[in-house]
Amino acid sequence: MGELFTFFGLISHDKTFIYVTHMLLSAGLALILVRSAMSNLQMVPKGAQNFMEAYIAGVLQMGKDVMGTEEIARRYVPLIATIGLFVAIANLIGVIPGFEAPTAFLEFALTLAITVFIYYNYVGIKKQGIIKYLKHFLGPVWWLYWLMFPIEIVSHFSRLVSLSFRLFGNVKGDDMFLMVILMLAPWFLPMIPFALLSFMALLQAFIFMMLTTVYIGSAIAVEDH
Repeated sequence: MGELFTFFGLISHDKTFIYVTHMLLSAGLALILVRSAMSNLQMVPKGAQNFMEAYIAGVLQMGKDVMGTEEIARRYVPLIATIGLFVAIANLIGVIPGFEAPTAFLEFALTLAITVFIYYNYVGIKKQGIIKYLKHFLGPVWWLYWLMFPIEIVSHFSRLVSLSFRLFGNVKGDDMFLMVILMLAPWFLPMIPFALLSFMALLQAFIFMMLTTVYIGSAIAVEDH
């Protein structure tokens, strides 16, 4: 099976070039959407403003459910909402024939996973202090500390694999599925597969955003364990 056709591939077949151009395209589209939502703010929102306000409210509610209070959740909404929007657009452009999702490149998914990993550990240490934060890895039974600590460390680092490979694997699989569909049928006929792929793109963005929220919430709530 050949490579997925992309318009940017007409300029260069270099993998890095295709990855970077599609990543920048995703970031540009996200900035345009946010800019259009904020360009003419109204008391009764409509259009892009209505969409973005509903989206932010949903992210805030999810954060409130995980972290306990709206005040705490508001601190992390900018990061979580940005990741969700960026990943959703990056996934969706891969559904459009002639474009490839940057999330189908492991570099993209792994970079996001590392960013989330570093950030939630940072806020955990900042809030709890490094000693108290590390005690979270020891478990509740003192005589099992020697066993629980390495298990918890491995478990936390496995989140890098879980976050990155879940996103990369699902989106890459969707790209391969789209390639097969376009080989078997004209571009404008397989509407049901396109709808399914669009749903999966949004679902993967939501899962990544939800896991980010859960990891941050668990890091700042160490005293409850």
